[in-house]
Amino acid sequence: MRSFTSSPSSPTPPPPPLAAYGWDEGLERDFAAHRDAGLVPGRVVAVDRGQCDVVTDDGTVRASTAAVFSSDPVSAPCTGDWAGLHPGQPGPGVRGLPEIAVLLPRRTAIVRAAAAATSHGQVLAANVDTVVLTVALTEALDAGRLERLLALAWESGAQPVVALTKADGEHARYAAETLVEVAEVAPGVDAVATSTLTGEGLDVLRSLLRGTVALLGRSGAGKSSLGNALLGDERLATGAIRAQDGKGRHTTVRRELVPLPGLPGEGGTLIDTPGLRGVGLHEASAGLEQVFAEIEELAAECRFGDCGHDSEPGCAVQAAIEAGELAPRRLASYRKLQRENAWAAARSDARLRAEQTRQWKVIHRAQRAMYRSRGRDR
Repeated sequence: MRSFTSSPSSPTPPPPPLAAYGWDEGLERDFAAHRDAGLVPGRVVAVDRGQCDVVTDDGTVRASTAAVFSSDPVSAPCTGDWAGLHPGQPGPGVRGLPEIAVLLPRRTAIVRAAAAATSHGQVLAANVDTVVLTVALTEALDAGRLERLLALAWESGAQPVVALTKADGEHARYAAETLVEVAEVAPGVDAVATSTLTGEGLDVLRSLLRGTVALLGRSGAGKSSLGNALLGDERLATGAIRAQDGKGRHTTVRRELVPLPGLPGEGGTLIDTPGLRGVGLHEASAGLEQVFAEIEELAAECRFGDCGHDSEPGCAVQAAIEAGELAPRRLASYRKLQRENAWAAARSDARLRAEQTRQWKVIHRAQRAMYRSRGRDR
């Protein structure tokens, strides 16, 4: 590792690069045993086809992920992870690369259901403190989609913030109305109307950000443009949207973490993500409870503990709907997402049972082979 020394006549040396990415005394304590074992600390800033870009105190290196991680993709290295690397050995190809040997426990992780027809989850970003959900004012608010994104954000352990983008030109007139709609869908969540053209709302949004910030939203919602405005530099690739439907292409093709200066404290970073076409839930019960907190509170007042909130006597949820205090759409969305989450959890449980059964079969076969071998040796 590089050592930083100074003499009385030399200027104070700059802090190690890792400090700009959030490395602190707590992480140093957590990493102490790994450092003693010869590993080098680093943060994953991008993942691409089994290899990672990892920033260390000696700069950014390309690292292999050949080390054995769990068969569950959720456990594989992801953008935002803190990792311990084996230094690279001289030689061509992957063998000459440093190798990620261990990941530090994640403080938070944004996990959605994998796009493929599996029961695995997909980690979008790790160790995130603030999730900015981007919603473009160029189209009507999709309340159900926003509720899904909020469930992902709350479940991760990070703080969600809603950024209404493109609040300029003819679309500026929709900002106030949409902010009211967002307040109904996301009670207790800060929402800001922003424009990267005029600068409106950017200072307010920046004041709400802490630590590692992840941008989530659909293609064409203005994530990368917003990220560049926060960075003060055209660091992230942006693209035009299609005129016929207002949708964008996946200009951002991978998740990338970059330093984000100007946030309170040290180590502010930004993760831009590809646009999300689908937002499937993966074990997000706590997130749903947070998104639909008013329904959870009403349900606790129902006469029966197993109330289905349909026609049961003494149902506080239905009473709130009849009184105009709860929108029927909210209850319908709550039920839909609960069913989806329960189905995903059941599939995950079934996969775990299948994996355990397979492991026991392997163990039993090995035991039988051992006993047969001992019998032949007698």
